[in-house]
Amino acid sequence: MDLPGIVVTGASGRMGQMLVKGITASDKARLVACVERAGHAWIGRDVGECMGGAPLGVTVTDDPLEAFAKAQAVIDFTAPAATVEFAALAAQARAVHVIGTTGLEAAHLAKIDAASRHAVIVRAGNMSLGVNLLVKLTQKVAAALDADWDIEVIEAHHRMKVDAPSGTALMLGQAAAEGRGVSLEDARVSGRDGITGARERGTIGFSAIRGGDIVGEHDVLFAADGERIVLRHVATDRTIFARGAIRAALWGQGQKPGQYDMMDVLGL
Repeated sequence: MDLPGIVVTGASGRMGQMLVKGITASDKARLVACVERAGHAWIGRDVGECMGGAPLGVTVTDDPLEAFAKAQAVIDFTAPAATVEFAALAAQARAVHVIGTTGLEAAHLAKIDAASRHAVIVRAGNMSLGVNLLVKLTQKVAAALDADWDIEVIEAHHRMKVDAPSGTALMLGQAAAEGRGVSLEDARVSGRDGITGARERGTIGFSAIRGGDIVGEHDVLFAADGERIVLRHVATDRTIFARGAIRAALWGQGQKPGQYDMMDVLGL
């Protein structure tokens, strides 16, 4: 039986190239196509050569529908507008759609939800095992502490990241809100500047740092009078996200249509 075929969208990006390397090194999946936006310099060229290595026999295309038609899964770390388009096309092809794109807004999520009625979608702000364990721990700690404990999610990423807070930070904030039994939308405070006044009791704050080549660092701070608890995850290698995404693509084979996350994939 053939190994599941996977398409990588945004193949020229940091995560795209990491995914290409991960899939080609895997003995459980095969790379069947790579997609880039129309007009990109990689279109029509072998992806391996584009990455500075040996040919892989996979030509980069700007036709996602054709690419998805020959795949069992699509791994997508691109941009919100592109991800929404890919969700509809992956559903049409009945391919598992693994979404690592961040910065998705309510309108994007509604379209992704509609696509999930026809195909398997695995969407997560972070694909690593460690981060998903941290999410679970955050929920449990928040449930154990009352609103006298201030919660702050502090995240750091490389200078090129375009959205803030990160998708992972929002996952952690959502976990804290669920643990506390409140709506994150109501409790969230993002960014402070000037005379802000005292912190309001029960809020969940977000602080974002951007600089250098930081892969990803996330702290969840629980602070009360006289004591603090800090939960922390540090990513030093982007391959952890690629491994998680490939694992999600394989897990999705044979699942019923619907929207899942890494908690489902990891059995957490």
